[in-house]
Amino acid sequence: MNIQIFGKSKCFDTKKAERYFKERRVKFQAVDILRYGMSRGELQSVVRSVGLEELIDWKNPDSALLKYLAHDEAKLEKLFEDPRLIKTPVVRNGKQATVGYAPEVWKSWE
Repeated sequence: MNIQIFGKSKCFDTKKAERYFKERRVKFQAVDILRYGMSRGELQSVVRSVGLEELIDWKNPDSALLKYLAHDEAKLEKLFEDPRLIKTPVVRNGKQATVGYAPEVWKSWE
């Protein structure tokens, strides 16, 4: 398993995801999404796995703008430019990915 956890330092679900993998002694790479963001390739890989709508943090007040963007490419570009709009944690295992706290999916990866 090659686990990456993209999260925000103040996100409760990100901390829970990290704890989940630590408790199972699974090594992971933690990435502060606000500081380092995601590469275009990583972002596209996650979108292929979970879908664009699932990746958007609709609770963020700035996400309202995304509803008015007609094309998915424009929404994806906005997420790339402003990682605050990405729902966290984003947990990647190769080409597989989850958004949010999803231990039931992570169990199937073990």
